[in-house]
Amino acid sequence: MQDSWAKIITDIGEDLNRPGLVDTPKRAAKAFEFLTRGYNQSVDEVVNNALFPSDSDEMVLVQDVEMYSLCEHHVLPFIGKCHVAYIPTGKVLGLSKVARIVDVFARRLQIQETLTRQIAEAIMDVTEAQGVGVIIEAQHMCMMMRGVEKQNSLMKTSAMLGTFRSSQKTREEFLSLLQLRG
Repeated sequence: MQDSWAKIITDIGEDLNRPGLVDTPKRAAKAFEFLTRGYNQSVDEVVNNALFPSDSDEMVLVQDVEMYSLCEHHVLPFIGKCHVAYIPTGKVLGLSKVARIVDVFARRLQIQETLTRQIAEAIMDVTEAQGVGVIIEAQHMCMMMRGVEKQNSLMKTSAMLGTFRSSQKTREEFLSLLQLRG
């Protein structure tokens, strides 16, 4: 990967011997490996059996999980927040594991629509919940830094599974809880 970054830098007309660029291919390769580390992680690995017995059958919501990803079309960042809710059926997921599942999928090249669905399906599979709802709000650098150069656009995507899809009341509760910011 380091050689690939060296080629990209020289192909844009830069001099790799310039003091500021001498180690840039190495640093860029290391950074890109970090930004795409989701390819080397699995949901089972990050959950690490952190499922706990619970009698709760009320909605669990983890709101405003910071999220950073790279679009598969331009390899530019999209940055935002992810809201995840589920209705447990005898077990709950450790709180930090929700954020870790978001990262497993966010740290890959993809589109936001796919990312939203992957997170919802993973939470559903792991928890065996009655339902899962995921909403992602993100700003895309491919729209902000190039192309149409629109600085204030925000993309929102949702995935509703189980009772979040079949029950309007469950969806409404999820959406109303997102509005309660104190």
